[in-house]
Parts: sequence; structure tokens; C-alpha cells
Amino acid sequence: MAKLRLETAQTIWDLQHQLLEIIDTAKTLESSLFEAFGESERTIPYLDELQSIAQQATERFSRFSTLQIRVANTQPPIPRDLIEIVDRSIESTQQKILALRRSNQETIQEFNL
Repeated sequence: MAKLRLETAQTIWDLQHQLLEIIDTAKTLESSLFEAFGESERTIPYLDELQSIAQQATERFSRFSTLQIRVANTQPPIPRDLIEIVDRSIESTQQKILALRRSNQETIQEFNL
């Protein structure tokens, strides 16, 4: 079984944890927004955005899980192309996390949640 470098594996775990927090925040905001303001012209775009945020974070979380399984199923050494996919996924997810958090914050500010 192949293994990622310890720091790469830790980065993935940290990102997955952050993605779970984003999912939880988005779903909590969605519920709070709906309970407080219902479904209206004003809230529908935000409710849709919150669903999208949770879905995007879920997909990225799943991508990391799939990559970890692929790595575990390879024989050492890990193929260079797989390492590059992992590295690109880490980099793009780090950037995406910032955007997802900002989107959650915009909803909090817009509705004082």
C-alpha cells in the first residue's frame, strides 16, 4: 500500500474538516433563513446558494476520499500523475474554501443571522 507524505495527508484531513464545517454552516444557515424569513423572492437566491455551497463542499470532500482510496490501492511508489492530481486538488480546494466561507458570510450579513 502506498502512502502520501505525512504533511500532505494532514493537509487533506485539515481541508476535509474545514469542508465539513462549511457544509454544517451552510445547512444551519439554510434552516435558520427559511425558519426566520420563509421562502420568498428575497430569500430564494440565498437558499439556493446555501444548497450549492453545501453541495460543492460535499463534492470536494468526496474527491479527497476517493483520492485517498486510490493512493491506498496503489503499490509504492505513488505514480507521479496521481501525486499531481492530489496536489492540484489541495490547491484548488484551499482557494475554494475561501470563496465558500465568504458566501456563507454574505448570507449571515444580509439577514443578520
